[in-house]
Amino acid sequence: MMLLVGALTLGLVMALVALGVYVSFRIFGLADITVDGSLTFGAAVCAVLIVVHGVNPALATAAAFAAGVLAGCVTGVLQTRFRIDPLLSGILVMTALYSLNLRVMGRSNVPFLDATTLLTWSGQAAHRLIGGSELSIAGWMVNAQDFAMLTVTALLVLAATTALYWFFRTDLGTAMRASGDNPQMIRALGANVEAYRVIGLAVSNGLVALGGALWAQYQGFADAQMGIGIIVWGLASVIIGEALTGAPSLGYALGGAVLGSVLFRLLVAIALGFGLNPNDLKLITATFVFVALILPGLVARWPRRRSAAAQQNQPPQRAAVESVR
Repeated sequence: MMLLVGALTLGLVMALVALGVYVSFRIFGLADITVDGSLTFGAAVCAVLIVVHGVNPALATAAAFAAGVLAGCVTGVLQTRFRIDPLLSGILVMTALYSLNLRVMGRSNVPFLDATTLLTWSGQAAHRLIGGSELSIAGWMVNAQDFAMLTVTALLVLAATTALYWFFRTDLGTAMRASGDNPQMIRALGANVEAYRVIGLAVSNGLVALGGALWAQYQGFADAQMGIGIIVWGLASVIIGEALTGAPSLGYALGGAVLGSVLFRLLVAIALGFGLNPNDLKLITATFVFVALILPGLVARWPRRRSAAAQQNQPPQRAAVESVR
């Protein structure tokens, strides 16, 4: 049961990353690799504020979101003002953030140790509510602190998803979505497409950095390497979510991204439980994303191939009649 609670918590934490990747990947059609650096940036800012400066965990988490927004703005400005290729812009900012994260932390790893974090607050609240350190759920004993953190994370993800849904339904959000679909038309209407992209990338990386701050507090440390390959995780979550929901509308797409992240983390937990070497996790993730990308096309072509094969096997006269019909 503890493995399930941990997998659900990490899945919900990474759902914030999936929502951020959804904004850049589906709204603007960009696989923004800045997220590999902004996730660590958010974790580093949060860790240093809590451990070194003793800042309130809620304020430190909000500061991590602001740090991600700043990183996204830099990437957006490189793309819009300096006309640098979007992929190269993300690589430049990600590379710069690696050194900046080491500067912020002062070393490659910052443990929280006995510092007060959101996990600490969750444990204290759970202890006051249930009067103990363990909670019985369907006959299974669960650590109350971990279950409280799962609840807090779920509420934060619900709030972020709702806020994102509301934002993209406003005039600004609708114009932003339209600029991603058809920038020439929106520019012809007099709208500032470049500003929309900067705002979108800022929101995207802000959500990713928020996920990094929660992840660091949950695992108990911030590390300079924790963001490597995180763009693949976000893409996998978005693709899985679209496969599950069909993404017929904005609400389904956002919910699918959250659901895809949780499901993907559960699959990883099951694989690790069956003895998967953790060193192979990135390779398995990349392979899974590759399969998820090509599978919809293969499924769509399968009925056509069966129909063509059936027509070839029909007698000539019957095939001619079927073609006329």
